[in-house]
Amino acid sequence: MDDITQGTGIRIRPGGPADAAAVLAMLDSAVSWMNARGNTEQWGTIPYSRRAGGPERVERYTTEDDPYIAELDGTSVGALMLDSGPSPQMPIAPAWEPERYVRLLVSDRRYAGRGIGAALLAHAAEETRRAGVDLLRVDCWAGGGGELVAFYERNGFTPTERFLSDSWPGQVLARRVG
Repeated sequence: MDDITQGTGIRIRPGGPADAAAVLAMLDSAVSWMNARGNTEQWGTIPYSRRAGGPERVERYTTEDDPYIAELDGTSVGALMLDSGPSPQMPIAPAWEPERYVRLLVSDRRYAGRGIGAALLAHAAEETRRAGVDLLRVDCWAGGGGELVAFYERNGFTPTERFLSDSWPGQVLARRVG
């Protein structure tokens, strides 16, 4: 089911394997954007498309998870991947109740400030509700000045547990949608 976010012109549609190249390009762009601002810790310095396993991971996201693509005027400008729990590679326990989990949220930085991430998170909340699940969770980088954690808080999430994955500081956040 497609969803047009009121007043923004953003259209959110189900994604699939045909979107993998666009998602990979958004991830590469995000790495470059972060690095240009001095953030080399969150996603490193190697473009996602050139990382060992990077393209394969994106392919899995678009085939094994529930992918959603945000579009503006027919151009893919954001992506969100929903799953039933956290990645097994992360030191995070599954919730003690059914949950939906944001595995990936990325937007094309050329369209920054247009509410793409917020629209995708609102869509994730609605999809979670439609599935009859009350809990939506996400984990994110908690380094820097905490800007990413604050973004999720502005979008209705509450920090729950902090974690360390190697030297990568992370934060789990949760949102009740029921």
